[in-house]
Amino acid sequence: MSMAATARLVPQPALESSDPFPGNAGRLVAQMRATHLEMVDAVVGGRGLPAIAAIASRVTGADVAIAAPRMGPPAVSDSAVDESTLTALTRYVTSRLNARPAPIPEPIVNAVPIVARDECVGFVALLSEPKRTTVAESTEVLHLAATATLTMNAIEDARHEVEEGLRDTFLEELRSQSPLTAADTVRRARRLGCDIARGAVVLCADVDRDRPRRMMAIITAEMPEALSQALDGRIYAVVPATDADDPEASTVARAEGIATRLGAHGHVGVSSFYRDPAELRTALEEAELMVDVLCASGALTAEAAGTGTYRLLMRLFVTNADDVWQFYNGTVGPIVRYDDAYSTDLTSTLESYLEHNCNMNATAAAVFAHRHTIAYRLERIHALTGLDPAQSEHRERLGLGLKAYRILAPRVR
Repeated sequence: MSMAATARLVPQPALESSDPFPGNAGRLVAQMRATHLEMVDAVVGGRGLPAIAAIASRVTGADVAIAAPRMGPPAVSDSAVDESTLTALTRYVTSRLNARPAPIPEPIVNAVPIVARDECVGFVALLSEPKRTTVAESTEVLHLAATATLTMNAIEDARHEVEEGLRDTFLEELRSQSPLTAADTVRRARRLGCDIARGAVVLCADVDRDRPRRMMAIITAEMPEALSQALDGRIYAVVPATDADDPEASTVARAEGIATRLGAHGHVGVSSFYRDPAELRTALEEAELMVDVLCASGALTAEAAGTGTYRLLMRLFVTNADDVWQFYNGTVGPIVRYDDAYSTDLTSTLESYLEHNCNMNATAAAVFAHRHTIAYRLERIHALTGLDPAQSEHRERLGLGLKAYRILAPRVR
């Protein structure tokens, strides 16, 4: 018989009497058991912390609050509880969770810890004098509420683990060499609450690895419909199209909004918009590639990597990498290999020369070299690549080759 079913066999009307804890010890034990089962029934039924607090309040005849920061804001038995009381409780809980000694503030009567695996995760507090029990009896009720809170936390953790397992499997299959069909991709994503039938953008973030749930909470706060998951030390998010009229513009804008928030914690790659669900794997690879590029380059910004030529090269690389490699080897590849072999600075000199509009003096100042040295290096670049930096057409090819090199750099090295 299930726990919820057992709770329903206990006569509940006794809890409504004016004296819930009679002097008879046997009756007291029975009533405590009934209270515990009622709380568990509330948890199993999905009514959450407010229901637990309400049961404890009804039994004790006092206002009750449950403050467990990991599980959200404090839950109170009565919404009319004074705001200053909740503020005092929050400060007390914060101090205790940070191992700082703190007295129970007024007007809180009592508070018992919620302990999970020898770690205090919150407190259940009596916010006023109990009217239907003694202080000692009310303390027992608070302990029951703490136990019910732990039960709810365990159920939530188990549910999250199952969901994360499903997301892991979905993302792993997307990254595999045998990707899902478009129909299977849409169906699997919908089961996880993400409808990609109109298309999607994928994010890949190399951010705070110690707090993956916090990072995923940021994504959910920005867009509840997004599917997020921590995998292989990175955070991934599938941002679905929700605007039927202009799905691409609105989805890209929302993805960039998420990327801006995550960007404060590390590097974030954002794919192009892919309308066909069958191309979701390509979107994922493009986002991963952008993160690799940003991590490898100290100069390239996320804004620059997400626009123009870089975006086109990244899309080309994830669909036909050989073309990008061939272009790289036919342009700046020889000077990159020459720099590696002889510890020279031809590549950085070329980058600076193009950035300074081919001004020899400005380039010399930027790389701390004499202008004659710059001239010699440019001649060496011409000899190695067959492309003359002094000619506009050749400069365009060299500039594009440098962009390809930045994309390929993690793999070149």
